Amino acid sequence: MATTRQTVDDQMKDIIHNLYCLMVQSHDYRGAQTTSAMKSEINYLLTNLQDISRTAPSLQLYLPPEIVDYVDSGRNPDIYTREFVEVVQKNNQLLKGKSDAFAGFRDVLAQEIAGGVPELSDAVGGIVSKTGGVWEEGGKTSDASATAENGDQTSEAKT
Repeated sequence: MATTRQTVDDQMKDIIHNLYCLMVQSHDYRGAQTTSAMKSEINYLLTNLQDISRTAPSLQLYLPPEIVDYVDSGRNPDIYTREFVEVVQKNNQLLKGKSDAFAGFRDVLAQEIAGGVPELSDAVGGIVSKTGGVWEEGGKTSDASATAENGDQTSEAKT
């Protein structure tokens, strides 16, 4: 039987319960009765620890080493997640800027090629269209998203 995350989670809850019972018993120590109860609770704890040590390794779980190091150094993994999301957002913004710059370069290059070699105008227009731009008659280019945005603005201005 494959070990599930729920099985390991239940075993962890049992261990926490054992530790809680030991804490309560040590706080409310009443002599021989508490000693025997604590001994049996320690035996349950050892049994639960053995069970989890047998089942947990078969659980298919991947944790990046960076997270393990982060937690080992005493830091909160939620902060790691937030910082990771911020880094991803910054990289996405950077890539968006690069993509926009290349689209602008594509448009300028296409206009220059079509202006310099008019017989290539149809081929250039096909390439611009296939790479996300809009090729207009006369060798002019425009970005498809900018055209859609301008069209929306124009229709709003008319109303």
